[in-house]
Amino acid sequence: MTNEIGINSLENNARERLLETATELFAEKGYAGTYVREIVEKAGVSKPVLYYYFKSKEGLFYAILEWAAAVQQEILGEVFDASGTVLDRFIFFYRRVYEGVQQYQSLYKMIHGLIYGPPQGAPEYNYLRYQLDMVDAVKRIYADGLSSGEIRKADAEEVAFLVLSLIDYCLNLEKIQPERSDPKRPERLLELAFQGLSV
Repeated sequence: MTNEIGINSLENNARERLLETATELFAEKGYAGTYVREIVEKAGVSKPVLYYYFKSKEGLFYAILEWAAAVQQEILGEVFDASGTVLDRFIFFYRRVYEGVQQYQSLYKMIHGLIYGPPQGAPEYNYLRYQLDMVDAVKRIYADGLSSGEIRKADAEEVAFLVLSLIDYCLNLEKIQPERSDPKRPERLLELAFQGLSV
């Protein structure tokens, strides 16, 4: 029994190393610019191990995308469960997204590049699903505030773009000009924006 647990742990470890290593390489070099040989060498496994878990480079790529979706849904689940005012929940939303980006930097960079960057020769996939899920999350929180009479009626799509543009700008600013980074800025900007929505 102990030996089986040890073997399962080693197998899971190899799978996780492949996911993390491939994510780093895809984020840095793009899908087409990353080769299976590089992935397995950096992960410290053999090609047959990669093929055992993922069948192919494409299979590994899709596994990473599903992992990204699972991480996003976990964060959004926490946001939906959060209590407080709409502004409180949007500030919590930003904090959780920020923490997620810090924790999964290569994953964020990879997905961001696939959505906003040039084509990478990557397999077909609905890359916009990540963005659309974020839009839907903002709309859901906004709808809660509207139904409780906490905020005034506005175009929900515009509210989503306002909140997400603000968050995205602050995240990008931190990457491009870290010397101007201020973790509290998004919270202040959200407060400023919500002065116009408040009843």
